[in-house]
Amino acid sequence: MFIHDHMTPSPITVTPEQTVAEAIDILLQHNIRHLPVVDEQGVLKGILSDRDLRSARPSTVARSKERGTVEELVNNTRISVLMSRDILSLSPANTLDDALLQFESRKIGALPVVNEEGKLVGVFTVADLMNAYRDLFGLGAKGSSLISIEDNGDPQALSKLVHIMEEKQVQFTRLVRAEGTDKRKAMIYLRINTYNVRSVYKAIEAEGFTIHVPHTSI
Repeated sequence: MFIHDHMTPSPITVTPEQTVAEAIDILLQHNIRHLPVVDEQGVLKGILSDRDLRSARPSTVARSKERGTVEELVNNTRISVLMSRDILSLSPANTLDDALLQFESRKIGALPVVNEEGKLVGVFTVADLMNAYRDLFGLGAKGSSLISIEDNGDPQALSKLVHIMEEKQVQFTRLVRAEGTDKRKAMIYLRINTYNVRSVYKAIEAEGFTIHVPHTSI
C-alpha cells in the first residue's frame, strides 16, 4: 500500500525558465495534465497543470486581434509565473490512504512524490490511486464478489468470519467493519474470490450472521 509501488517514476518535468508554449507542447505530446517543475538539481519547485494554462489563456469572446496579442504574450511567459508553488507532495513511504486524504483536501488530480532531499522521484495521480485500490482488493478479478453482512456487535465477528473463510478455503481480499450512521446500519464488508458464492452465504448465515441485501424503492 505504499506510494513507491504505484507511482509513475521519473516523470516528465519542466524547468521554471521554460515557456508556457513549451509546456503546452509537452502536455499535448504526452497526453498528460500535470507537469512538475524542477530546478537543475531535480528539486521540486512547483507544478503546472492544464487548468493553470487554461486560466491564463484569453477569453473566447475576446476580439481576434486582442486574443492573438494575449496568446502570444502568454505563450512567451515563463513557467515560473504560472506554476503553483503552494503544493502538497508525497514521499515514497506514504500510503495510499495518505494520498486519498490529500486528494480530498485540495480537490486535485496529481501529487508529486519527493525524497528526503526534496528531489522529485515520481508522480501519483487519482488514476494511479484507483488502479492501486483495484489491484489491492481484487476488483474486477474473476470470481470476485463483495458480501455485505449486518454487524451484530459481536467483538469476535471478524475473527469468526476469517475462520469461516479458512474452513471453506476461500480467498478473500477485504474485511472491513464500518460503523453505522443515521443513513445506514453498521456493516461488515467481505470481498471474496470464489465462484461458489452461495455456499459462502450459507456458511456465514450458519454462524448467526445476516447477509444484507439493500432494498430500493422507486
